[in-house]
Amino acid sequence: MKNTLFVLLDGAEDHPHPLLGGRKPIDVADMPFLKSRATHKLKTTGRGYTHLFLNEFFTGHPPEIPRAALEAMGLGMDMRDPNRTAYRLSPAVISDGMIRWSYTSNEYTERLVPTVESHMDLVSSYDPSIRFFLGGRAILTMECDDVPDLPGPPKDAPFVEVPGDLGRLVMSVADDLNGTTDYPWGCGKFGRQYPPVDGMEMMTAISDSPTSLGICASLGHNIHLVDDLDDRFPLARDALRKGDVFLHVDEVDEYSHQKDPFKKKAVLEHADRLMEEYFSDVDNIIYFVDHGTSCVTGEHILMDVPIWTTIDTGLPDGSMVPLDRVVELLLKNRM
Repeated sequence: MKNTLFVLLDGAEDHPHPLLGGRKPIDVADMPFLKSRATHKLKTTGRGYTHLFLNEFFTGHPPEIPRAALEAMGLGMDMRDPNRTAYRLSPAVISDGMIRWSYTSNEYTERLVPTVESHMDLVSSYDPSIRFFLGGRAILTMECDDVPDLPGPPKDAPFVEVPGDLGRLVMSVADDLNGTTDYPWGCGKFGRQYPPVDGMEMMTAISDSPTSLGICASLGHNIHLVDDLDDRFPLARDALRKGDVFLHVDEVDEYSHQKDPFKKKAVLEHADRLMEEYFSDVDNIIYFVDHGTSCVTGEHILMDVPIWTTIDTGLPDGSMVPLDRVVELLLKNRM
């Protein structure tokens, strides 16, 4: 099969972990399909967040659209209206003057989501629209010009009060849930998007993350929000018969934020088995990593990141390729 499969192993790079004998999960994971098929190795420069990396990866330019607006597009929400502002809401606990981000919010999603919904009357005058996804996270859009500059995850930060009625919503939820709330960040309106790099055609994007889907939607690609990892692979297989596919393995990053190197290793191995099952006959595969995510600290790591591919670019293994040139280079050399 000649179409190209882009596979993002989100946050797969890491710090060496003492529970793994001082090695990284990606180094100890048993991934025979990746190692036997994607034998050409390059590297590029990671970015602090997935949307920063993907926008430059696919267009050659950093994004000029805020993360919340991109994620709104990834959830199918209308952001072309210049009157609407998007707010990314992430589960957090406000205590002792700090915002402590939560990556185990599945434990209390059943309480967090209805509590947020019960207080939406506080912003009703702004024609709000809200969509929840992974573990109580949400995108809220409103007819509002307030674009507060607020701290974002994954690093815990000193508490910053959210202004206006949105702030009253945040604190009302926190009062009901002993400090737990959905805290906004990455706020903004729709902005300029650049065209794809040379050689990019219509693509299908499959992910559980509106972040990556929003980048792809802003470029006019087809998108599918699929929560279950196992369900993404057969859908990607079908889409690959018609054109290029972007397949996102977001769970790698999630388990890193949970500081669980064993879950991270296990999901890398599971994804490799699924790759063997569904894509053993694919000629053009590009595995890539957007940033490191530490199972030691739970935070993102700014670092050089690997690319493993079946495509021979003629460059020596380990060559550094600028992020804005990676896709163009690989597409020019694919079979």
